[in-house]
Amino acid sequence: MKDFLKFTFASLLGNLIGLVLITTMGIGGLIFLIIISMGQDSGPQVKDKSVLVFDLSLSVSDSGPNPSTSEALQQAFSENTPTEIQLRTLVQSIDQARKDDRITALYLQGSNSPTSTGLANLKEIRQALQQFKDSGKTIIAYDIDWTAPEYYLASVANQVVVHPLGSLDLKGLSSQVMFLTGALDKYGIGVQVTRVGKYKSAVEPFLLKKLSPESREQTQSLLSNLWGEWLTTIAPSRKLIPQQLQTLSNTEGILLANTALTAKLVDQVAYGDEVVANLKKITGESQDKNQQFRQISINSYSKIPEVVKNNSGKENSDNRIAIVYAEGEIVNGTGTSSQIGGDRLAKELRKLRLDNQVKAIVLRVNSPGGSATASEVIGREIELMRKQKKPVIVSMGNYAASGGYWISMGADKIFAESNTITGSIGVFGLLFNIQEISNQNGITWDSVKTGKFADIQGINRPKTPEELAKLQSIVNLIYDRFISNVATNRNLPKDKVQNIAQGRVWSGSQAKQLGLVDEIGGLDAAITAAVKTANLGDNWTLQESPKSRSLEERIIENLTGENTTVTTPLDPLTREFLRLQEELSIIKTMNDPKGIYTRLPFNLRIE
Repeated sequence: MKDFLKFTFASLLGNLIGLVLITTMGIGGLIFLIIISMGQDSGPQVKDKSVLVFDLSLSVSDSGPNPSTSEALQQAFSENTPTEIQLRTLVQSIDQARKDDRITALYLQGSNSPTSTGLANLKEIRQALQQFKDSGKTIIAYDIDWTAPEYYLASVANQVVVHPLGSLDLKGLSSQVMFLTGALDKYGIGVQVTRVGKYKSAVEPFLLKKLSPESREQTQSLLSNLWGEWLTTIAPSRKLIPQQLQTLSNTEGILLANTALTAKLVDQVAYGDEVVANLKKITGESQDKNQQFRQISINSYSKIPEVVKNNSGKENSDNRIAIVYAEGEIVNGTGTSSQIGGDRLAKELRKLRLDNQVKAIVLRVNSPGGSATASEVIGREIELMRKQKKPVIVSMGNYAASGGYWISMGADKIFAESNTITGSIGVFGLLFNIQEISNQNGITWDSVKTGKFADIQGINRPKTPEELAKLQSIVNLIYDRFISNVATNRNLPKDKVQNIAQGRVWSGSQAKQLGLVDEIGGLDAAITAAVKTANLGDNWTLQESPKSRSLEERIIENLTGENTTVTTPLDPLTREFLRLQEELSIIKTMNDPKGIYTRLPFNLRIE
């Protein structure tokens, strides 16, 4: 509760400051800020013989940073470095640095803590690092304690260094599930489930006290596949075979520094200052202890014009490839900035479908699923694009499961990384009731209704067998539609889809073998496929959607009801003003228990 109040206070304070700035500075103040911003230099300067520093504490996401009002203001007035970066921006930066004669080396600076970057994103980053190394440039990686995800990246380096009292995590992957059944029984909270798919394990924590055989089977298979990919990727870089790594995992788990050195997993045991001294040699600088090596952070480097234009086609081309990001849980309506609102994404896809300059769409999906109806709303727009002969290429990120697969299956081609988590083709509905715990505390209900099923949405009692049968029939109908659409869109026999569905999750490599995806590859591979499918040659440019709109655009739209496009870039104060509107909406939703009450029993989910 303290953290909630702290966050809420900070957010409201930030919003208040933003509004005060807007109202007190007025138009003259805004013009003054614009003049100042125009007078600033064009961007970071890259010096000769610089080292590109990639801080592994950076969180990497598909759509990039989306700070709240308070966070954005804190960043603007502090010297703290950004904590998040967009995946494509990061990959573009590494790729441009590979070709940049001013960049002589790359330094992977370990964070000594677990990374929040997903497995598929890590794979795309590692491929970019490998290309950097193959160009003949040096990569040096240093950390105190190498976690498994960070070491996945570091293993590509020319020199991997660990602190003398450090370690390297080679334990492997595990999955723990917390079961709530006992607590729900103890406190008299009833749970009923309607579902299709014996592997659809999302409901098991509310029904069982341990993993079902099916859930254990699919989890073991998935983890083994992902861990196998980790081993086969790292082993060649360290001149080892996967079985040697597996033996170390089984016998050591966590390797101390000298053990990691003996096992050839690191090249040197050293302190941070010794690594800095080595980097100074590379940049040709003095060994003065007070002087740092010549460097530029990857966040700063990403802002230079060469990076921005890298792999983005011709700037002035009328042929556009639109990248649309579907990141987060799929929900009905517009959703929040961290969700995929079915109506909001469908509206954006509709605009692109009707835009003659947009020749193809790359839909980047990173979602564990969510609402079945919202997924169908989005899927319909994909279907209409195909009917219009406008290519849609899906690039699956870390997750594209269940609802994430639903919105992907209608694409002309689907790309996934080998360690993408996908599939989970199944449907479930979770029905809570609080009758027992309420009765125990003296609370009772009575009702009057005009139809047998009029109060089926209530949580005051369990559902009757007849009501459960009705709800199960809806779940069965949605599941059959899911199966049929997969069979049609993927050109697979329906009985085969029945066998590989059942709510089971698959890795990207498994999904390719099963016919659920077409190619193993990342976002750039999907862009290349979109260009080829649309027959654009080299006459194209990238467009990220949706486009940001400035304050004057929104004011005109609100006054006239028309959507006006102005080519003015979104300024920081406008961004804060618009964020305020969104956050106030979120707070209202959080304090609206009726909304949660009425939606919960019938939120059929595909995740």
